[in-house]
Amino acid sequence: MRHSKLGSVALAGALALALASCSGGGGDAGATDGAEAPAAESLTMLIGSSGDAETAAVQAAADAWAAESGTDVEVIAASDLNQELAQGFAGDSAPDVFYMGWDQFQTYASDDYLEPYAMDLENAGEFYPALVEAFSYEGEFVCAPKDFSTLGLVINTQLWADAGLTDADIPTDWESLQAAAEALTTGDTVGLSMGPEYARLGVFMEQAGGGLMDGDTITANSPENVEALEYVQGLLEAGSLKWPADLNAGWGGEAFGTVAAAMVIEGPWIRGALENDFPDVEFEVVELPEGPAGPGTFTFSNCWGIPEGQETAETAQELVAFLTSDEQQLEFSEAFGVIPSTESAAATYAETYPENAAFVAGADYAVSPVAFAGAADVTSEFNNAITTLQGADAQAVLDQVQSQLEAAYQASQG
Repeated sequence: MRHSKLGSVALAGALALALASCSGGGGDAGATDGAEAPAAESLTMLIGSSGDAETAAVQAAADAWAAESGTDVEVIAASDLNQELAQGFAGDSAPDVFYMGWDQFQTYASDDYLEPYAMDLENAGEFYPALVEAFSYEGEFVCAPKDFSTLGLVINTQLWADAGLTDADIPTDWESLQAAAEALTTGDTVGLSMGPEYARLGVFMEQAGGGLMDGDTITANSPENVEALEYVQGLLEAGSLKWPADLNAGWGGEAFGTVAAAMVIEGPWIRGALENDFPDVEFEVVELPEGPAGPGTFTFSNCWGIPEGQETAETAQELVAFLTSDEQQLEFSEAFGVIPSTESAAATYAETYPENAAFVAGADYAVSPVAFAGAADVTSEFNNAITTLQGADAQAVLDQVQSQLEAAYQASQG
């Protein structure tokens, strides 16, 4: 992940667009004129929940900590986390603790909206290095990652056997992935599917030795990235790769569950979706095949954010220390499937849930998608281009991304 700087006026203006403030338990930093701030009696926590299981698990953890500390925690499940968080900051009523996404972190950190507490945690050295990098700003580890996910190759084992494929055929490189996708493409089923987006196709760039950035240099139109796009184009043109929309599916998991796709590139969240909606589909998950330059996958995460200067910051940090302990993270794993952010807890997770071991293994070489302030608009445009990638000029597509990303990065440095 590359670091960026966004002007305070720009972020303040963005936050001011919020219509109202969300609930918050933190006090006004200037409320007591010369007097010592009163001890916090309660905290508010804003989360972006995946569903009832996650909300209940987080509330249970907050209640357990409250019983030990004597400080109550109100857990608020946001309907739109980014909007409600912006509203809270704009209204001077930010929550005391909140989920901060990898794609929003740089924007908030660059203007000192986040308390840089993570390096002070006792387990600061136990988090995966890639996650530490994702939530560091100008070399400072700011907020603790709460969990993570990577991407893997999900295989329908029944269709695999029906095609006469064995363990020896499990894709380990681009050539064997192409061969398996072709062998699995029959009738109404395509061999491979994935979302038409940078967050999926970008892993092929990493496997080719490319990526959208190298340090502070934009490298979107590099030969390595062209090679990656042309490889994916070859799968599309051969008919062994189709986007979910072309399979009457809303995302890769649905395409896989309806047996419209025999393999998909997805994260660990697919397991819960399949168990709930398509319990009869048998599958296994393996690491993504290596490319010409080796393995590559993305890591996605949230950190536990604490507002800069909030009078409840010290108490909130104690709560985060509890939430990021190995024991508590493994309880979250059992409750709603996330992978712990510490290497020790993730190793226990891989042993406990061997069916998800491939996702954990990917953390050793995973990188974060480009996420400096302003990058999201460019990658959104890139996503639009990916939907029509078949038959397009890969170099021209990437030249456009190069130009747009350079402009966005320059603006972020102003």
